[in-house]
Amino acid sequence: MKIKRAVISVSNKSGLQGLATFLKNYSVEILSTGGTKKYLDGIGVSPIEVSAYTGFPEIMDGRVKTLHPKVHGGILNIRDNKEHQKAMESLNIKHIDMIVVNLYPFKEVISKGCTFEEAIENIDIGGPSMIRAAAKNFKYVTVVIDPDDYSRVMENMKANNGETTEDLRFYLAKKVFYSTSEYDSNIYKYLSKIKR
Repeated sequence: MKIKRAVISVSNKSGLQGLATFLKNYSVEILSTGGTKKYLDGIGVSPIEVSAYTGFPEIMDGRVKTLHPKVHGGILNIRDNKEHQKAMESLNIKHIDMIVVNLYPFKEVISKGCTFEEAIENIDIGGPSMIRAAAKNFKYVTVVIDPDDYSRVMENMKANNGETTEDLRFYLAKKVFYSTSEYDSNIYKYLSKIKR
């Protein structure tokens, strides 16, 4: 699948400059939010604010940013399903071909000691929703959650004229489900120790 549009929203910005610049050089349209958008603006990548794409502002102190049909429809549509594509066209939803997301650092935050309220605010909702959607639809969407995979993705795109292979997409999708199960397990373990 050729990468034409990507969402980038990361807590860990390690290696991001190289990947974002690479995608820009391949004429990939980049959508982003909050701190990631500021970072990308600062390195000259200039992404589109997700709220400008959806037509809906970030609300509730950033708790709701990417939870929108124009984001999830763009990720989850089956590209060779005519009904899906009719819905995309009628609702002005664009295909999203790549998700570059890593989650709020819940485990790191609680390991340093924090209030219960801080822990709760570091439970990511939009991130897991996007990466799980992309992993489910790996036939069409490339999902990248680990900076260690950036070079692999770039090499794959270079070797395939801006496309990624299904083998790579499947590998990355499996990594998502392992990661989100571990993430939820850490939240459960933390909450299990709290007396309410």
